[in-house]
Amino acid sequence: MGRIPFLLIAGRLYGADSLGRLASALVVIEFLALLSSMGLKRGLARRLTEEDTHPANAVGDAMLISVFFGACAATALWLFPAPMFPSGRYSIYDLMLPLAIIPITVTDIALAACAYHFNVGATVKARSIVEPWTISGAALGFYYLVPEGGLALAFIFANVCTMLAAVVPLLRAYGLPQQWRPHPIHLLKLARANLPLALAEGVEWGSRRLDVFILGMFASPSAVGVYYIAQQVASLPQKLKTSFEPILGPVITRSLKNKDYHAIALQVCQVGFWITAAQCGIALALGIPGEGVMGLVGPHFVGGTGALAFLLAAEVVAATAVVADSALIYMARMKNLAISLLTIAIQAGLTVGGILLVDDLGLDQLYRAAAAAAALMLSLAIASILKSWLLSRLLGERINNWRWPLVWAAGAASVVGWAATRFLPEWAELAFGIPAILAVYCWVIWNKGFGAEDRVLFRKSAKA
Repeated sequence: MGRIPFLLIAGRLYGADSLGRLASALVVIEFLALLSSMGLKRGLARRLTEEDTHPANAVGDAMLISVFFGACAATALWLFPAPMFPSGRYSIYDLMLPLAIIPITVTDIALAACAYHFNVGATVKARSIVEPWTISGAALGFYYLVPEGGLALAFIFANVCTMLAAVVPLLRAYGLPQQWRPHPIHLLKLARANLPLALAEGVEWGSRRLDVFILGMFASPSAVGVYYIAQQVASLPQKLKTSFEPILGPVITRSLKNKDYHAIALQVCQVGFWITAAQCGIALALGIPGEGVMGLVGPHFVGGTGALAFLLAAEVVAATAVVADSALIYMARMKNLAISLLTIAIQAGLTVGGILLVDDLGLDQLYRAAAAAAALMLSLAIASILKSWLLSRLLGERINNWRWPLVWAAGAASVVGWAATRFLPEWAELAFGIPAILAVYCWVIWNKGFGAEDRVLFRKSAKA
């Protein structure tokens, strides 16, 4: 939600065209930043569990690997910027965007190390407070100082600030390395061992950005900008997944060490239901009054309402794949990678096919954005089915995060949402309709969907 001011500033002040160029560049930059971490964003938890060396030394090895590969990636992009800008239009400030790769990778490693000590507060402060508010403030400030490069400079500045916010709690928790001597051969072996995990992470992340990359090749920067706004709004429920991820990884690695497969199945199903329930509620609250939500950014963005609806649905159907992936990356890396590659191939085919179909029908360019979003939804649904099936076979347990109260809660919320859009003006639809949809949905899901074991998470009493 902290990103909302940035979306309003970017949409109203900079426009869809500038936002589209930034979106196309970020696909490549964030992908290379993820690969530069060499899978250690998740693999670090297992290494800290299994190795007897000083924890700060293991974190130091991970940092050194990620910074080295991040510097190589940033240099390559600076020399060959064409992949970042399919339209061929960019400024000198846009060429500075690859500088953000190193702080992104350092932040990922630092927060993963903090999460191993169950310090989720570090992630909350860095990702939910520092990052969104600094990029919003910087975007507003740079608009008056350097309007042609404001978005690029704001992105770089925000990631540097986020890195500092992540490194401080890291040093408090681990301190400096003790008698640490990096060995290049050892580091290369570590990178090679984590390569399947890095590829799996890259493919899973790429499934959420491939649509932007393909759209950038087939549509104008303005259409990409509209789609980017829809994607950012839809990413609100996706962030709920990342809230559970820092804790779920260490818990699963400990259960795997004890070969407690039943516990893993229970954890995956329970967390999967929490994520599905939360994502479904937010999807209804943002999707039913979708035209008003997109219109907040600017009149031109209302055409992205269809894409927003598909993207919100995609987050709901992806919940099962997300939690299954948290266990599969440790239990069956290569099979999980194969499913991820199949998923992204299906998505690419569906995206290109949908865009070509829109062209054949002679529809507006914004329909291409809706086609890309629909392709994402279908491919993520296939991934959920395949990954839950594979995890079920490996654990010998049933994997299913579905509960029927989701239908009752969604039905009640939909009735309230329909009434809000039918009888209220647009401003009231957003101001009162969205809270009413969420209130009804949460009341039903809390009373009908959550059992005693679920409610413990939300109680303040440790005894409870």
